Amino acid sequence: MPPSGPRPLGAGVTARAAGDHRGRNLPPDHTQAILEVTKEVAAVLKGSGCPFALVGSVAVYAYGIPVRLQHDVDFAVRREDAEEVTRLLAERGVEIVEPPEDWLVKGRRRGEDIDLIFALAGRPVTSELLDRSVTLPVDSVHMPVIEPTDLMIGRLAAFSEHHCDFGPLLPVARGLRERVDWNRVREETGDRPMAAAFLYLLELLDVIDGHGDREDGRTDG
Repeated sequence: MPPSGPRPLGAGVTARAAGDHRGRNLPPDHTQAILEVTKEVAAVLKGSGCPFALVGSVAVYAYGIPVRLQHDVDFAVRREDAEEVTRLLAERGVEIVEPPEDWLVKGRRRGEDIDLIFALAGRPVTSELLDRSVTLPVDSVHMPVIEPTDLMIGRLAAFSEHHCDFGPLLPVARGLRERVDWNRVREETGDRPMAAAFLYLLELLDVIDGHGDREDGRTDG
């Protein structure tokens, strides 16, 4: 029989380190580090005079939806502003990397990755998209954040047969549902089967209206 009595302090940690499934493969939470880099980059972008908007998981965080920030911070900028923006960031100590993809520039600051994106799911970043952004505080610093409907369209348009994990997007859709024009989401993603499947899932879960016939495309909450 195993010995009775209290377990030694740290026994659980040792077990997890040895391969306990509760402690395996949990990605690190870089939330505060990523937020600090977000604020630094936003300050440079605001000073540049070039339009931009925060996108990706940090934009979701800015809307008050609890997410673990693990990977990077993403900013949408116009392609014609890329050279000026990257020059200013490099002057501030950001390491700039030219990736093989032609739709973004990558940077790195204090160990955290920065993506400057010119196209969201294959769609060019335009002045019109950036003009629709919403100014929100991100860890006490105000900056433009991609508008919720545009955020949702971009996320859905990125789904494909090779990438269709609905799990991370479901709480985002729940959290933003009253701020999203779901009719416009349907119109702009109607030719994408994975997006249609996700929207149908939201209907089954009563997150959104199942008919898409409300005047503004939104739910009652």
